[in-house]
Parts: sequence; structure tokens; C-alpha cells
Amino acid sequence: MTKNIVFLMTLLVGVLFTSNSCTDLDEIILDETSATGLSDKQAADGNLAPVYAVLPTLFQHTTYFALQEISTDEAILPYRGGTDWGDNGIYLALHTHTITSADPNVRNTWTTILTGISRSVTAMNALATNPDPVAKTYLAEARGMRAYYNLLLLDLFGLAFIKNDLGEISTIMRGSEAVNFLRDELLAVEPDLLTTVGPGRLSKAGAWGLLARLHLNAAVYRDPYAATFDFKAEDMDKVIEYADKIIGAGQHQLVADYFAIFNTDNHTNKELVFAVDQRAELNGHNRLAYFSLSGDQFPLAPFPAANGTDGPAITPDFYRTWVDAYAPTDPADIDPRFHRQNWTIPADSCVDGATFNMNRGILRGQQYGFLRVNGAFVKCADGKLKVGKLYSASRNKPTLAVNFTEKVDFTVAGSDYSSGYRVLKYEFSKKSASGRNLGDVDIPIVRLADVYLMRAEAKLRKSNDAAGALADVNAIRAARTFSKPAPALTSMNLDLLFRERGFELYWEMLRRSDMIRFGKYEGIWTEKNNTDKSKRLFPIPQTAIDGASNIPGYLKQNQSY
Repeated sequence: MTKNIVFLMTLLVGVLFTSNSCTDLDEIILDETSATGLSDKQAADGNLAPVYAVLPTLFQHTTYFALQEISTDEAILPYRGGTDWGDNGIYLALHTHTITSADPNVRNTWTTILTGISRSVTAMNALATNPDPVAKTYLAEARGMRAYYNLLLLDLFGLAFIKNDLGEISTIMRGSEAVNFLRDELLAVEPDLLTTVGPGRLSKAGAWGLLARLHLNAAVYRDPYAATFDFKAEDMDKVIEYADKIIGAGQHQLVADYFAIFNTDNHTNKELVFAVDQRAELNGHNRLAYFSLSGDQFPLAPFPAANGTDGPAITPDFYRTWVDAYAPTDPADIDPRFHRQNWTIPADSCVDGATFNMNRGILRGQQYGFLRVNGAFVKCADGKLKVGKLYSASRNKPTLAVNFTEKVDFTVAGSDYSSGYRVLKYEFSKKSASGRNLGDVDIPIVRLADVYLMRAEAKLRKSNDAAGALADVNAIRAARTFSKPAPALTSMNLDLLFRERGFELYWEMLRRSDMIRFGKYEGIWTEKNNTDKSKRLFPIPQTAIDGASNIPGYLKQNQSY
């Protein structure tokens, strides 16, 4: 492949990636004839952009989010009303750890990750011979992204695919071999990465964050079915070292407003270290916002078709961790990460639709919002929009209130449309005409609070440095001064740190990995009593195994599937 030819990947349309740095990367889809006349810089831009363009697809609600959240004690998705989200029981199986190798969400996640690896290798090959000065940095980013996609594959499926050319058959690595390879790859590219790019590209700090995460989870990756994990002191030292580098560099800051981290304008938020660049002009999606909301919640005055979908709720088990931590005080009154009350309006009031903002965080009880009749919002005499108590009109149940309850399970009552407290953590994009498209929120992959929490955990695991860990946790709590910050904790241990990670990082696709590392994934929670440790890894899709059948023994199914 010459430097002027970019692989045309399926399902790739338009301009999908740009950066806020001094260098803009526009995806250019080329064939051999149209490549003539491109500058080396344009070719390099076109090589790298597809590598990042995979990320919005990977971070959709039914791919990586589903695997990392609905499989845990944090999220549950029942068969709503016996009509919605049934999907042949795949979400019930995901939550109960009875999933099979035919699961479409597992297959789609696997395929998307492998697409990311393939695009990274394509870019590496093209950029290696490009003489433009940017090619050296771009090559480091592509190689680093190959490591990142393989890190996800190792975490979810217990293996990594390594190749340097698309014509090669990948080498499969597992355990210590995979850990060591990914470590060496990230270390190799770090010197050539920049410090001046936005969070949507892999920077030095981004590589340090991935290295910290790799070392923190290395004990799990080396022996995923272990009865107890061997957290080596040298790994914990590396977690602390890379966390120190990120914190000490001073480029990133803990921000006062917790929910601003997940606002539609968060691309410049100082807490983001590495993120999915999801600005609307990049063809982002809004699914992490709409997924949990009621079908009768319509957040946008200009778009009366943009609503929720009555998807997952938090489990009562996860909710009770908040209640138990702060009893007898309501968690909404003491921890600003739990809930943001953006408006309190009694029934039958009128509001200016242009300034309306939904409440954020964990949503409980009777919900209020725009009243909608025959597909249009009801207006008051002054032209403002009428708001009031919401009912399940979209479900043909106009007398059933949208009143979110703590109880949610797989029973008929527990699967009702209002069952379960909901989450609106990522701001609902004001450009989303359908409720699903044009998401603006950059989705965090690594952010500074997680870096502090990883360092705190490493301190505890290495030398039981409770004082050092406590200082890191309380630094995060103290920083959230937009409203009254959560009170400082007075003690710290691994169980408290696990709880704190839940409070800080809920709905951010880290829960499954956290539960495995803390030895809690075989626990019992709402509708889940499977204690089989072999379910820590997902099944390799049967389609992948079948596709590799011409190479005997090449791709072996994970244990118990």
C-alpha cells in the first residue's frame, strides 16, 4: 500500500474525526485514483482518522457499556412491560452471567474492537513511510491505539491479537505475555506522543493513564480465574509512578462541577485525560443519555420526538450503597455526585423551553417534564411550554405515572416502565432530533479522578498506606465545590475504596473490571446468584471461532462456554 492510499473500512461515512489541537485530522476516504495529488500531510491525516473513528461505535449503549455495566451490580435491564428490551433474553442473561457465545452484543463489541486493531495496523503501515513531520507522532498514536484496543480485548475476552501487517495471521497472546507486550508497546510510543492535543487523541498523559490501568489490573490479566489475585508490589509501584506523572504534570485538574465533566461542552474540561471525541459535528451519538430515561421524558423543547427508551436502571443494591454510606441523610443532600436538581417546578407550570435543563445523576420518584399531546408540546398562553407530572402515554398507559421506584427486577411488577431509579449522567444533547443521534459529550476513557483513585488503590495494595489513599480520595471529594462538597472520609480500606469508585465512576464502564479486581464479581445481587468465576471473561463469539476453523486450534473458546 502506498502512502496515498487509505483503507476503505465498512460502515465508514463522511468526516468522522477532527481534533481541537493545532493539527486537524479529517477522515478522507480514498481509492487509488483519487489519491493522486494528496499532500503527505493530507495522507497522514487520512491514515490516522479511521483509527479513532471506531470509538463512538464501541462506546454505544449496547456494546461496551452493556458488557461493562449491565453485567454488574450497578445496572439492570428488565423486559420492560413484557414488550421492550426483551431481545431474546440477552440483557437478562448478561446480568445473570448466563450469556452464550451467540450473544449479538458480545459479537458486536468483539467485531468493533477488532476493527479498531485492523485500522491501527493499516495506519501504522501507511505512516511508516510517510515523510511528513507529523507522521512520527501519528505512527505513535496508531501504535498506541492498537495497544488500547488490545487492552480492551484482554480485559473482556482474556487475549490480545498482535500483528504488524494486515497480510499476517495475528499472534494470540494471553496472560503475562499479553501484559508484557502491551506494557512495552505503550512505553515504546510514549516518547513520540504529544502533550498539546485534546482528550480525543492519545497523549503522553493518556498513555500514562493506560499504563496505570494495565498495571493495576495485571494480576487479573495474568490469571483471570485465580481464587485470589497476586497484586505484585512492582505493579503497584508503576501505578503510583504513572499517576504521579499525570498529576504532577499539572495539565489536568479536578473540577469543581462534577456534572460538567459530562456536559455537552466537555471537550475542553480539564479533568479529561483521554476520551471518545463525540462532538456532534463528528457524528457522535446520544445513546448513553437516552438509554435510561423514560419514554415519556422529552428533554428538548425544539424536538418533540427526542425522548428516552426505558432502558437500564440502577439496582437496589447499588442504590443502597449510597443510602448506607450517608444514613440518615438523603445522599442527594450530602454528595453532589449523586444528583443535580436543575429545576423544581410544580405541576401545570410554564417554562421557557430554551433554558430548560433536566435534572442529572440518579433520578428518583415522580418525574416532571414537558406535557405532550398528539406529538406536540402543550403551550401556555404566553407561549412558554407547560410542564407537569409525567404519565406513560407513550406506552398507552395515560394514567400510569412516571414515578421511578427503587424496586426493579425480572418479575412482572419489577419490570414495569417506571421500575428502578434511572441515570442521566451524560448531558442530553440539545441537537439530538431523535434523542439518539448527534451526541456532543466526550465519553471519558481516563479522567483525573480515576487516576487519583488508581493511585489510592495501589497504595493500599502495596503497603496498606491507608493515610495516603485517604488523602487521594478526599482530594476528589474536596474538589467538588460547585455545591457543598461531600464530607471528607476519616478512614480508608479496600472496601471503602471500592464503594468510592462506585460513587465517583458510576455509569462510566469501569464497574465490571472493578468488581473482578476487588473480588466481588461472583457476589449475589438483584436477580444474580451465579458465583462461577469463569464468567469473569466473556465468551469468544462463535462466529469468530467458526471463521478461524481453517487453522486448527488457533482460536480457543474461553472456559465454561
